[in-house]
Amino acid sequence: MPTPLVRLRLDEATAKRVADVLEDVFAFGEVSISAFETSKDDWTVEIFGGPETPVEELAQGVREALGPEATGVVEAVTIDEADWIAKSLEGLKPVPAGRFVVHGAHDRDKIPPDVIGIEIEAALAFGTGHHGTTRGCLLAIDELLGERRFERVLDLGSGTGVLAIAIALAQKAPALATDIDEVSARIAQENAEANGAGSFVQSVHATGFDHPVFADRGPFDLIVANILAGPLVDLAPEVAAHLADGGRVVLSGLMNAEEDRVRQAYAAQGLNVLDAKRLEGWSTLTLAR
Repeated sequence: MPTPLVRLRLDEATAKRVADVLEDVFAFGEVSISAFETSKDDWTVEIFGGPETPVEELAQGVREALGPEATGVVEAVTIDEADWIAKSLEGLKPVPAGRFVVHGAHDRDKIPPDVIGIEIEAALAFGTGHHGTTRGCLLAIDELLGERRFERVLDLGSGTGVLAIAIALAQKAPALATDIDEVSARIAQENAEANGAGSFVQSVHATGFDHPVFADRGPFDLIVANILAGPLVDLAPEVAAHLADGGRVVLSGLMNAEEDRVRQAYAAQGLNVLDAKRLEGWSTLTLAR
């Protein structure tokens, strides 16, 4: 089916910022966004809409979301009979993060055997590894797994399930993935199965900690949550309540300027920061009681 495409040419910093803004603005599953280098000092952002979205409507939505930065729009076209998800990922290179490498199917044969490859095929849910928050979480997880084994793992707000999959594959042990969005929960389970982690990852649609799966599987000795600063602050009491003694928490989805607010919310629950990583304007915090 015909697929709308809006393409922007920008410098690296602006391209990454624009991609972040668009991911936050567009509704879940509405578009697929990729930002990649096309030549020195030249980056491209591509926004693929759903097949039923008029290209003029997609272009206008991008302009309204970006304001002055939409001047980088150089093309708005309709592609006939295109696999829009696959094309949106063609420019994305594998992303290394410690022992992990997140990649698309088009790079499957390029992943070396001495790393844990995680194949995430499209931005139908948040977390392809090409965002500073996902990479920050994977780096934090890699360091924690180098210190000890975690028996009861929760990936809260799992999106594509990439974090739960990473932990499960590294440990060959169970991990619970939950998301408030039913489609995300389904996609996370499908991704786990596609990556050989289906027997370890249980993906559940859960809108809050009152879901019985949290009591059945907790308390957790590792909780990872790559969501947004506001929900992270709101969830601080329940995250602390479901954390086992000696457990660890990894938080991301917060911008550098939001870090203090999140730190304070968790400090009030007795959880303090052990490590902070800052990538592309985003922070990833590792905490312990």
